[in-house]
Amino acid sequence: MAEQLAVGAWLSPGWSTEDVLAVAGEVEQAGYDSVWAADHFMMNSGTEAVAEPALNECFSVLAALAAAVPRVRLGSLVAGMTYRPPAVLANMAATIDNVSGGRLVLGVGAGWQLNEHAAYGIQLGTVRERIDRFEEGLKVIRGLLTEPRTTVEGEYYTVTDAPRTPVVRPRLPILIGASGERRMLGLVAEHADEWNCWSDPEVFAQKSAILDQHCERLGRDPRSIRRTTQAVLTFGEVDAQAGRFVFGGSVAQIVDTIGRWREAGLDELIIPTFGSPAEARETYSLLQKEVLPQVR
Repeated sequence: MAEQLAVGAWLSPGWSTEDVLAVAGEVEQAGYDSVWAADHFMMNSGTEAVAEPALNECFSVLAALAAAVPRVRLGSLVAGMTYRPPAVLANMAATIDNVSGGRLVLGVGAGWQLNEHAAYGIQLGTVRERIDRFEEGLKVIRGLLTEPRTTVEGEYYTVTDAPRTPVVRPRLPILIGASGERRMLGLVAEHADEWNCWSDPEVFAQKSAILDQHCERLGRDPRSIRRTTQAVLTFGEVDAQAGRFVFGGSVAQIVDTIGRWREAGLDELIIPTFGSPAEARETYSLLQKEVLPQVR
């Protein structure tokens, strides 16, 4: 657990790029530690039904933020391995990291959202196929970001004597978004610098303990993995129909919830905003003024 809790802002992919850049600059000035972008092409409908409108492309937004916002860490939550060949993704990430001066976190996941895969003709596959493909892709990405040459001969991806992508630091951090307790958290323990999931304090504690077990099995220090989570924040009473990972209430209740995450070993809390830019500004301002001085 880090000595001080880091707090990040996850900005809506449905905003205009002007609003994304403006709010990112404001939260940076307010003292937030990171800004995150979602890697989705449309909102989730829960089925293959198309959702309107189409969303900003994640890595184009991150490239703009890398040039426009000078201090905070920047990251993807999370890049689906189904959307881009991992060699292409590694090159994109390295270039954005270079533009940012070494501030990018490459967040990746196995892919899951039905409607965007159906609408855009992107193969999703079974859960097992997704995870197998994801594991191969991780080997390609890590190799291209760290090794002089990379060769991977897999079922899904093949790269042959591929040269390392140009990077400004020895190790660009890879974050894996994962909740699956057997294989996915095992891949976090094996490959990730950072781990992310949606959670409440109890879910986070449970998943974190299982991640510790995977690390111990592999002989890895569990403390070497930075642990991040996100949940939707509501100032005031939380609607019973709001969804599972929503927290809020009074300032005292919010402080207590964040304290329980911290006790479970959380390093960074990420607050997503899916409403309007005005609503996001209000949430981030209240959090910064009323809550963060009590939890950092």
